[in-house]
Amino acid sequence: MSQYRRLYIPGGSYFFTLVTYERQPLLARDEDVENLRRAYRYVRERRPFKIVAGVVLPDHTHVIWTLPEQDCDYSTRWKMIKTAFSRHVPAAVRHDG
Repeated sequence: MSQYRRLYIPGGSYFFTLVTYERQPLLARDEDVENLRRAYRYVRERRPFKIVAGVVLPDHTHVIWTLPEQDCDYSTRWKMIKTAFSRHVPAAVRHDG
């Protein structure tokens, strides 16, 4: 397993690329993108952050975030977004069934 070194800077801006499992086109339909938006809104209400820019493609997404001053926990935010989004992915295409 890779040993990633992550940089955590309170109030920092970060660029992320996330890819779907096995590059499945889980973000191809309008409903899929709306589910992703709902997941972002859900998390931003609980753990605020600013979306500076983003693009959603059928099998991956790129985004730039800025976190609040004194906060550098982007990992928990991503976990929450992925969990909220995954609940709307049909069981037939989820890796865990």
